[in-house]
Amino acid sequence: MPRAPHANTEMTPHLVSLALLLRTRLSSFPPPPGHFAAMTTSPEPRSLSVWTAGLLIGAVYVLYKLARSFRKRSHATPLSGPPSPSWLFGVSKVVGNHPSTSSLYEQWAEQYGSVYRVPSPLGSSRVVLTDPKAIAHFYSLETFTYVQTTLSRVAIENLFGRGLLWAEGDSHKRQRKAISPAFSNVAIRRMTSIFYDSVYKLKTNWDNELASADSALIDVQKWMNHVSLDSVGIAGFSHDFGSLEGKHSAVAEVFDRMGHIKPSPVMAAVLFFGNTFPILWRIPTPMRRLQQQLNKSMEDIATVLLENTRREMQGAGEKGYEEKSIIGLLIKAEDAESSLQMSQEEIMAQMKVLILAGYETTSISLTWALIELCRDQEKQARLREELKEEFPGSDPSWEQLTNGSGLRYLDAVVHEILRLHPPLALTGRVAAKDDVIPLSRPLRLPNGELTERVAVEAGQHVTVPIAAMNVSRSVWGEDGRDFRPERWMDEGGLPKKAQEVQGHRHLLTFVDGPRMCLGRGFALAEFKAVLGVLVKHYTFEFPNGAETEIGMVRGVLPRPHVLGEPGASVPMRVRKVHG
Repeated sequence: MPRAPHANTEMTPHLVSLALLLRTRLSSFPPPPGHFAAMTTSPEPRSLSVWTAGLLIGAVYVLYKLARSFRKRSHATPLSGPPSPSWLFGVSKVVGNHPSTSSLYEQWAEQYGSVYRVPSPLGSSRVVLTDPKAIAHFYSLETFTYVQTTLSRVAIENLFGRGLLWAEGDSHKRQRKAISPAFSNVAIRRMTSIFYDSVYKLKTNWDNELASADSALIDVQKWMNHVSLDSVGIAGFSHDFGSLEGKHSAVAEVFDRMGHIKPSPVMAAVLFFGNTFPILWRIPTPMRRLQQQLNKSMEDIATVLLENTRREMQGAGEKGYEEKSIIGLLIKAEDAESSLQMSQEEIMAQMKVLILAGYETTSISLTWALIELCRDQEKQARLREELKEEFPGSDPSWEQLTNGSGLRYLDAVVHEILRLHPPLALTGRVAAKDDVIPLSRPLRLPNGELTERVAVEAGQHVTVPIAAMNVSRSVWGEDGRDFRPERWMDEGGLPKKAQEVQGHRHLLTFVDGPRMCLGRGFALAEFKAVLGVLVKHYTFEFPNGAETEIGMVRGVLPRPHVLGEPGASVPMRVRKVHG
């Protein structure tokens, strides 16, 4: 890689010369009106006035900023990338209006290389990483070298508080250590029965609806929401939201209303310019108002759960008592004698994040699984056959769900859904300091030279397009965008290029490094348990056939919906499996 000229040695002489020139010119300016210029017979040089000195300091400061800007540009590796259609918006409108953002990122990677630069709003830019080694390096340095963007931190703090999602560096490390025991294998093994309890409550509702009919038209996404919310409430906090029994939930209502919000110019402005002007986040848009309601609803629930658990812990006494629930471990970390010492604000933030994460991501993944199985009835039948053959009169244990013993196709379907439909499409961070990113293969620069590393400067926004990497044809083969669970069972294993990707099962769905999803074991166990029961006992199909078009609606996270249906509705024709 060609060495960039060192900004300090090149700019310093020019800086000094310009400063001296300014000093000479400024010292000859007449004093401003009202200024008293003292006269003296002393041979000493005349002192600069306060006004003149201020101008001089300001000019030197501007020159200093220019020098720093030059240094940053000179030390960053020049990268290829798409041209900017607009200084104001960059490529934001192009990305937002494209029918498949992941295809667009993949197309740019093919055209400009594995690391490229895309124009962002107000003349800024983002560096996009699609090289596996570069991505692994990026994720390994999260929370210290690569941190949340300004908009992300403002949004997360307003919605959740200063918890694990918001924290960086040592604070993030401390909070993660406090929460980790709640998601150990031992803890999740105890929760598996809760997942089954929730899905069998759903089964009772559906069986009642099908008691007098051969089939029923059911909005499956609504029921996946109920299963996920009740499961995280009981497993995480010993609180039954009761949504599967028809009880009203303020949290579920807000999530549902978010799926009905229509895009507006103000919301677009927040997304486009929020990183430059974080105050835009505070504009009272319909989405912002709903997020405030969601925050208030989750805080009310968390407060009650916190108080109840404290009373239970105090009543149980210290002798022989060990609290292992998620909320109990958070309260334990709040204890001043604990080395973890989580604050009340941090505990509340973790609880709100757990409610949201346990509800949103799993329900979205379950809905996508049923959509893909509706599109391919043969794969749905194969999965049902495996479930009925291996567990004809019972349900698999946590060990059997986790180790995949006898349930290889269920495991393959689940991971294929996570590959094709990650709840988060990309990771966006900003470099807190200069960094040099290694590459797995040489990258050709705009000047034709090859480099094996890319230098980025502090303040540079860096993006990993998760959805694009999960389906990239250069990584997963020509059928990378197809729903083919069998790829996880092929004798030859996954493509070699895919095996270079670090992360759970070579996917970026749970990201990697210090911010790798703590609840992935929880999510996978619930996903498999619920999907297994549903496919074993019911058949699913779209009323208008396998070619039914699926679009996306924006809530807290993007959700699938059947085009033409209101909100985030995904109606399916459901029938009981007999025999």
